[in-house]
Amino acid sequence: MKNKRTVRNVKVGNFLLDGERIYIQSMLSVPSYDIEGSVRQAEELERAGCEIVRAAIPDMEAVKLIPAIKERVNIPLVADIHFDYKIALAAAEAGVDKIRINPGNIGSAEKVKAVADVCRSRNIPIRIGVNSGSLEKDILAEYGRPCAEALVKSALRHVKMLTDNDFEDIVISIKSSDVPTMISAYRLLAEQTDFPLHLGVTEAGTERMGLIKSAVGIGSLLCDGIGETIRVSLTADPVREIAAAKDILKAVGRGSGVTIVSCPTCGRTRIDLIKAASEVEAALADCELPIKVAVMGCAVNGPGEARDADIGIAGGDGCAVIFSKGELLRKIPEDRIVPELLAEINKLREKC
Repeated sequence: MKNKRTVRNVKVGNFLLDGERIYIQSMLSVPSYDIEGSVRQAEELERAGCEIVRAAIPDMEAVKLIPAIKERVNIPLVADIHFDYKIALAAAEAGVDKIRINPGNIGSAEKVKAVADVCRSRNIPIRIGVNSGSLEKDILAEYGRPCAEALVKSALRHVKMLTDNDFEDIVISIKSSDVPTMISAYRLLAEQTDFPLHLGVTEAGTERMGLIKSAVGIGSLLCDGIGETIRVSLTADPVREIAAAKDILKAVGRGSGVTIVSCPTCGRTRIDLIKAASEVEAALADCELPIKVAVMGCAVNGPGEARDADIGIAGGDGCAVIFSKGELLRKIPEDRIVPELLAEINKLREKC
């Protein structure tokens, strides 16, 4: 992974976006008029590991969501606002932790200034959200399509609207549903600004394809050292977004908890490795121990290729061996693979 770029510090609630830590974000999908349902979903997301939650605030009635959610969850709350600057003012007064707007669609320069002023007075950061569908007509005419350069130009134009009003607690997102465009746009933007960046592939799709597109887009940028917050946008229960985001962070070496490595099996395999690997993954889903666990099919892919695993098994003919850091510990029967492996992991847990 490349070195993180220098990032201007922006505080969101009790979290500091400074380039050192990557925060997981999601968005409520319950209708905004269902306050109790929205609160329950926010609580569920917090329990799942969501660190920043966003709620659509489409009208003044929905502003009631803010105190209701703030009363029962501890993570920062972002108000997603379009078109009406008065809703942004009301959200700020209601105690929201961050406001997501597109300054170009909330009205005149005076209205943008009013939002900037109230957010400055309350230390509320603003996330500028630009995507392929929100580009200004003149920028689309100039570039002919929503390309990376067009997205960046639009984002920086909106940044200037805020900085012209002495407001600099800014986070930027420039999402696209096209993964190569999204990657190129963020890379280009990262070269031109030091504001924190929120990463995501917008309209990524259902869980299967949405996860793949998000892993490619978000993962590539994280490997470049780009990104302070992430959201995996899925047409699914938003709790699934949190699990996916955690897995992406693990894959790029920025996550926490257990990392499981397992081989794809081949003709040498003599145990039901797929079943064993699935059972181990399920058993360790909530384990926060920072270890690598290997579930391998044979000696070739066992203590050799996975020698750096803290603990692991390598299959034999109806049996397996348990190993640690490449060292063989003992032989076990196939029907004892999962419980014996979990017992060894518990020993590691006790040492920590």
